[in-house]
Amino acid sequence: MKRRAFITLVGGAAAAWPLAARAQQLPMALVGLLEGSHIDDRQLEAVRQGLKEAGYIEGRNLAIKYRSADDRYDRLPALAAALVADRVAVLLTFGPPAALAAKAATSTIPVVFAIGADPVELGLVSSLNRPGGNVTGVSFLVTRLASKRLELLRELVPGATVVGFLINPANPPSESQTRDAQAAALALGLRLPIQNASSDAEINAAFASFAEQHVDAVIVGGDQFFGTRHDLLAGLAARYAMPAIYYLREAVAAGGLMSYGTSITDAFRLAASYAGRILKGERPGDLPVQQTVKFELVINLKTAKALRLTMPDKLLARADEVIE
Repeated sequence: MKRRAFITLVGGAAAAWPLAARAQQLPMALVGLLEGSHIDDRQLEAVRQGLKEAGYIEGRNLAIKYRSADDRYDRLPALAAALVADRVAVLLTFGPPAALAAKAATSTIPVVFAIGADPVELGLVSSLNRPGGNVTGVSFLVTRLASKRLELLRELVPGATVVGFLINPANPPSESQTRDAQAAALALGLRLPIQNASSDAEINAAFASFAEQHVDAVIVGGDQFFGTRHDLLAGLAARYAMPAIYYLREAVAAGGLMSYGTSITDAFRLAASYAGRILKGERPGDLPVQQTVKFELVINLKTAKALRLTMPDKLLARADEVIE
């Protein structure tokens, strides 16, 4: 063998060795992602970012199996069972129905949730500090912000006396959301007609009913299904000239008037980082449930102008984002 060929061969082997060593240090991990409704691109990027923070990059040392019920929550148990059969290392779930389906499907595979509800109340964990078992995750406030949203609407529409409340009864936290909204409305002296909706047709019917009842404004409940219907909700609010407040900034970006709630993308990133820590060997039962504390007030000035609303300066000053 010629000297140059020998050096090239040895050099190539030396260059390949670190790559092989790194591949052994970070083996391919399989994560199952289960959702009741499709999460959007920003939320999905937050998931990837959270996993990346733990050293896992999709396509390099991480594979993700995506499964969505496409708003048909009755499909979630079968989808969860299929991911368990695929022997995923972690089940990453979004929304209470998906988390409950995953918990029911396995008592051994770690389950990490991101939900806008109380996980203890839902029976997902025994306590926030010491979840125990195979389930942990992130809880973000969605269900208990009704009073704040009503206050913001009242500030923008000071003459409001009747505020409609749209809720999805198929979502387990709907009852607690409704109770909180009713208590907040009573405290503010407002009448709160409630409409249930679990489909596009029912959303259309709900807004038609609100119009017949001459509501002054609308609160859209926190729900993953509504979170995939921003264009429809904003369009109906515009058609009926109803000031509406939502729980996601994406609704305001789609033409909605105003949103107030915790940052969903931040919650998804935190949940994914937990999944990464579990992949590295930590036990879910030892990881306390995290609660996000990042709140966002987003206002669409163009929509306010179309509704002939004068935006108070104090409200604008408190906004985290103003869309013009």
